[in-house]
Amino acid sequence: MAELNTGDGGGKKGGKVRSKKSGGSVDLTAMVDLAFLLITFFMLTTTLAKPQSMNLAMPDKSDDKTKDTETEVADDRSMTVLLGKDNQLVWYMGQVGAPLEGPTKVNYGKEGIRVELLKKIKTVPARYGNDPKKGLIVIIKASENSNYKNLVDILDEMAITKVATYAIVDISDEDKALLDKEGIL
Repeated sequence: MAELNTGDGGGKKGGKVRSKKSGGSVDLTAMVDLAFLLITFFMLTTTLAKPQSMNLAMPDKSDDKTKDTETEVADDRSMTVLLGKDNQLVWYMGQVGAPLEGPTKVNYGKEGIRVELLKKIKTVPARYGNDPKKGLIVIIKASENSNYKNLVDILDEMAITKVATYAIVDISDEDKALLDKEGIL
C-alpha cells in the first residue's frame, strides 16, 4: 500500500511540552490504479504511425519459357530514365542509339525530372487523339553507382506525376556508355 507521511508534528526543542500528534496519512493506492488505467487506455486507443508504402505492380510469373517477354512500343511514347551517380539522371525519348529527344541530364525534384514528365504526359497522348491507352511509358534503368534513395525518388516522381505505365529494367551497355559520356556513370 502506498502512503504519504507528512511528519509527526513536533520539531521544536525546549519550550512547552506538547502532546505528540500522529501525522496524517493519505492512501495513494487509488491514485496509482487510476494512473495505470489512464496509461493503458491511451496506449490502446492511440493510433500508431502506419508505415507508408506505394503499390508496385509486378508481372505475373509464367512457366512458359517460349513466351516472348518484349513488347513493341512506339518510340514517341517511351521515355527512358537512367539513374546515375551524385543524385543525377539522364532521360531520352525513343531508342538509345537514335533518340527522338535528348539525352538530357537533370536532377530530381520539381525543377528537374518532374517538369519533363509533366510535359510528356500532356504531349504524348495529344499525338494519339488523347487516347488514355496511348499514354507515356517510362522505362527506369538504374546504374551500379545510383543508390536506393534515387530509385525511391524516381518512383515517387511517377506517383506524383501520375504516370500510368512505367517499368524498372536492367541497364544496357549502351545506356552505361551514355551515362559515362554525361559523366555520371
